[in-house]
Amino acid sequence: MTPLGFEQMYEGEWAELEGLLDSLLRRNRRNSAGKPNVSGARVAALYRRACEHLALARSRSYPAYMIDRLERMTADAHQLIYQRHEFGMARVKQMATVEFPCAVRSHRGYVAAAAATFLLPTILIALLVYSRPELILSVVDSATAASFEDMYSPAADAIGRTRSASTDWVMFGFYIRNNVSVAFQCFGGGLFAGVGALFFLAYNGVFSGAVAGYLTQRGLSATFYSFVATHSAFELTAIVLAGAAGLRIGHALLAPARLTRLQSLVEATRESAILLYGITAMLFIAAAIEAFWSSATWLPAPLKYSVAATCWIAVLGYFTFQGRRHAG
Repeated sequence: MTPLGFEQMYEGEWAELEGLLDSLLRRNRRNSAGKPNVSGARVAALYRRACEHLALARSRSYPAYMIDRLERMTADAHQLIYQRHEFGMARVKQMATVEFPCAVRSHRGYVAAAAATFLLPTILIALLVYSRPELILSVVDSATAASFEDMYSPAADAIGRTRSASTDWVMFGFYIRNNVSVAFQCFGGGLFAGVGALFFLAYNGVFSGAVAGYLTQRGLSATFYSFVATHSAFELTAIVLAGAAGLRIGHALLAPARLTRLQSLVEATRESAILLYGITAMLFIAAAIEAFWSSATWLPAPLKYSVAATCWIAVLGYFTFQGRRHAG
């Protein structure tokens, strides 16, 4: 394709993006508090297209004026999309009420794949270990299996507490470290073309299913499920989202489209950043609930299940409906 044909084909998109950027930049210079009649999703879509056009123009050695124009508009768009001018509670509120749930919905394909990769092994292994409890030894050793029975015994002072932890605060720190470690594995595994993310999701599904099936077969379901029901709304959802972010990274490496692999990786990492912020917050919430609520033996099981149901409905409703009015 000739440079003139290329320019004529995409002139409409470039002019539209330049017009939107000009409107937003002039508004920023005036420090206007009013909401501009500009679609953020449209700006982001045109920005991604312009990045592809810039990469093509460079690779084909198109005229300098065209490359300069594309560089200028992509630089302006990048500044508007990724540069943060707000700090403090207002910024946190914007992320929590709009950006995080919208980012999850925009990655729904990766979220669905991550959820399936985690849940299918969980259910399958739980059923297998329940029917043949000796299979637990294929996942953990006998000492670890025995420790699980002690942790979830009705006679335990605190459900789910390891022998080395003397207080709920110690367990709070343990849960934070463990949860963040698992989430980081699922996300960082995406750098291995997404295979690492799939592996860690499936591995954690196998482990969770094996423990659940074994403890159920041993007659400890009452304490185990009342323990995991509430905090799992945040913990398991965060792990799945971390895996989804990892799959986004892996997809960017495998299918960079018209960008270089490095450019595609950088773009995917930027898109996933908001997910990581939200995931971190969810893991802290999960750790607090797990340490101070789930482990409490004095709380009746019906109350725990009622709160758990509320948490699950709140989490699913949050990601389904929150921020939709501002998404455009």
